[in-house]
Amino acid sequence: MSQQSASETPSSEVPLPIPADVRAESPQAAPPPVQVHIQGLSKSYGGKTALSKLNLEVHEGDIFGFIGPNGAGKTTTLRILSALLLPTGGKALIAGIDVVQNPRQIKELVGYMPDSFGVYENMTLFEYLDFFGAAYKIPRTQRQMVIRDVLELTDLGSKQDDQVSAFSRGMKQRACLAKTLLHDPKVLILDEPASGLDPRARIEFRELLKELQRMGKTIIVSSHILTELSTMCNTVGIIEAGKLVAAGAVEEILKSLRTTRMFVLDVLEVGDAPRAADLIGKQDGAEVVESLGSAVRFGFSAANPDIAGLIDRLVAERIRFTSFREELADLETAFMTLTNGRLA
Repeated sequence: MSQQSASETPSSEVPLPIPADVRAESPQAAPPPVQVHIQGLSKSYGGKTALSKLNLEVHEGDIFGFIGPNGAGKTTTLRILSALLLPTGGKALIAGIDVVQNPRQIKELVGYMPDSFGVYENMTLFEYLDFFGAAYKIPRTQRQMVIRDVLELTDLGSKQDDQVSAFSRGMKQRACLAKTLLHDPKVLILDEPASGLDPRARIEFRELLKELQRMGKTIIVSSHILTELSTMCNTVGIIEAGKLVAAGAVEEILKSLRTTRMFVLDVLEVGDAPRAADLIGKQDGAEVVESLGSAVRFGFSAANPDIAGLIDRLVAERIRFTSFREELADLETAFMTLTNGRLA
C-alpha cells in the first residue's frame, strides 16, 4: 500500500511551554519520522466544544500517553484518529494519510481498541479471531498462521479452544488486543486499556506494550493511571477541556515544572531534625524547609545548590543522618499542576 511520507506534512506549533519533541534538539541523531500529525483539530457536538484547535505530533516508535479527566476530549481525539468520527475542523494524518479523506486506508494502518469491549457468546478464542480475520479480509490460507502468531504474542496460545465469554477481564482484554493486531497495524490506539484490571494484569499488559514498541509499533494509550503511564510511555500529552496544555517527553515536562529542587534528609535521631532544619534554612537559596519527625524536607531555588558543602556542615554540627535524597516530580504532580479540573 502506497503511503505519503510523513515528512511532507506541514509542521504544527504546539501551544505549550514544552517542545513537542525534545529529541530533535540532539545533534547526534535525527528524530524518528512523525507518524501521527494533528493540526487545529476541533470537534463540536450540538454547539458544545469537545476539542478546540488541538495540535500534536507523535513520532514513529513512541508510546504516547494521553492524559486527561473524563470529558476532556481524549476519546473524541482517538476516535477521529481511527476514522470513526468526523472532526468539525482541522486535520489529522496517520503516516501522511488524511483520516477524513482516506478512512479505508486509515483502518488498514490503525488498530483501535475501545475503552469497553464485548465478546461474542458461544465462540472459542480461535473462532473469535478467525471471524475478525475474515472481516479484515486476511486470506483463509494465511489466517491460521496469523492467528497463531498473535496468540503467541499475547500469551493466549493455550486458550485458543476456550470459550471467550468465560475469560477473566484481563484475558478478554488480551483477546481484544490480539484481535486488534490481526491486520498488523502500524499504529495502535488504545483507549483506557488498563481500566478495571488487577495489578498483575496491568503489569503484564504494560510489558506487552513495550514488546510491541520494540517491534516498531507506534502506540497511543489513554489512561487515568498516571503512575502506569510514567513507567510505560516515553512521551505524553495532557488535555483539559478540549485543549492540550502540555506535550513532550516525560522527563522534559517534569523538568519544566520543577522551579525548586526538593530534597529529603532522614536523620538518625528525631531531636536532630529541628537542628538540621535550622542549619539548612540559613543556606543561600534554601526554601520550603519543614521538619517532619525524623525527616527534613527542603528545597533550593538555585539550579546548582552546594549540596556537598551542606553535607559537610551537617557533619561538622554532628547531625547524623541515614539518607539524603532528591525528591523528583511525577506525572501526578504535573497533571495537578497543569490542570484546573475543568470540563469541556
